[in-house]
Amino acid sequence: MKFVIIGGDAAGMSAASRAKRTIPEMDVIVLEKTEDVSYSACGMPYNIADSGRDIDDLVVRSADVFRKKQGIDLFTGYRAETIDTKNCTVTGTMENREPFRFFYDRLLIATGGRPIIPDLPGFDQPGVVALKSLADGRRMKDYIQSNQVKKTVVIGMGYVGLEMAEALRERSIEVEMVKPGPDLLPWMPRELAAVVRQELDTNQVNLHLGCQIKGIEKTADQLHIVCNDRRLTADMVLVAIGIEPNSRLAADAGIVTGVGNAIAVNHKLQTSNVAVYAAGDCADAYHVVTGQKTWIPLALRANRAGWAVADNVCGEATRLEGVAGTAVFKVFNLEVARTGLSLEESHRYGFEPVDVTIKSRSRAHAHPGAETIWVHMIGDNKSGRLLGAQMVGREGVAHRINAAAVALHGAMSVASFSQTDLAYAPPFGPVWDPLLTAANQLLKKM
Repeated sequence: MKFVIIGGDAAGMSAASRAKRTIPEMDVIVLEKTEDVSYSACGMPYNIADSGRDIDDLVVRSADVFRKKQGIDLFTGYRAETIDTKNCTVTGTMENREPFRFFYDRLLIATGGRPIIPDLPGFDQPGVVALKSLADGRRMKDYIQSNQVKKTVVIGMGYVGLEMAEALRERSIEVEMVKPGPDLLPWMPRELAAVVRQELDTNQVNLHLGCQIKGIEKTADQLHIVCNDRRLTADMVLVAIGIEPNSRLAADAGIVTGVGNAIAVNHKLQTSNVAVYAAGDCADAYHVVTGQKTWIPLALRANRAGWAVADNVCGEATRLEGVAGTAVFKVFNLEVARTGLSLEESHRYGFEPVDVTIKSRSRAHAHPGAETIWVHMIGDNKSGRLLGAQMVGREGVAHRINAAAVALHGAMSVASFSQTDLAYAPPFGPVWDPLLTAANQLLKKM
């Protein structure tokens, strides 16, 4: 069997490795348009924060390891451009512009996501950067060093933008952030978002909310972000609006796309063409709370989906039930986490949501060093089911959110979750864990 994979990052290389390990004689071919495979993209902000670290420290496994030790036919610098599902071929061009063609019995599209770049004047200028691939991180780190960047404007205030604000401040670079919307972290209740805002203020990150961006102008060595009511000046501009699924190759081949233009897949990761699979940030998923299709780019999902594709290609029927949208990120000294639906999403999907916000402590009352933890929890008044949770605090948030995530995967009710036997010791939390306190308070409103 010829198993061809387009894309050599998390989903693609996970699928290639597992398939080759399961059936060593299988012909596994990976086409990767860049020179980088198998690296920790999520670690880039923390690497960029340290001028002394090489960006290639983030490489988990080099291309040669896949080739020589695992026997995978990995072709870097190969850009796939067309898929012919009728004749089962993938064609494209190499870095030297020579054409290539590969036949497949099974195909995996693992083309990931691409950064959203506004179609506005000036966004194609030097010094206007995005952060998605390892090559992006390499270019950004080099640009900061070679241009002695002292000030950066970050367009967008999502996970990557906030992580990069911290990374840049770590290098004593002045940071301003701007977005058209009126709210910081709009999916979060205002009480929790205010805690994040205070942390940014404390670390001298200046926010400009509700600013409509008209374009970017360049004069001498300065970039000017032109908004409807102000101009911001910077040495570098980071575009961190978000990403979108890189699904055009699939769509052009007649493969069905769905939510957010992500490639539509079933529980086995098959697309509308049974010989073609899709996994990673280019593909959609089922949400475990709503049961409906969603697109939430997640690192764990990409790796897990790659494994599932390989199992199915190798003849072992494997289903993935879905995602809860569990995420955590760091904003200076804060841990910010979420899982499941927000209040607005709960309304949108037809639930009858009831919510509560509580303040608790990261350690027992008498134990030194305790920090405040804010918990926002949402339940469905009709079914009693837990719908989602969000948390902010200086400690004890990042792993605590996993308890709520497991409850969502188990479709637990708020009442059942309130009875769970969570661990207790004074250095790690109060007797009544903050999540249990939130659940008990939520039950009083249901």
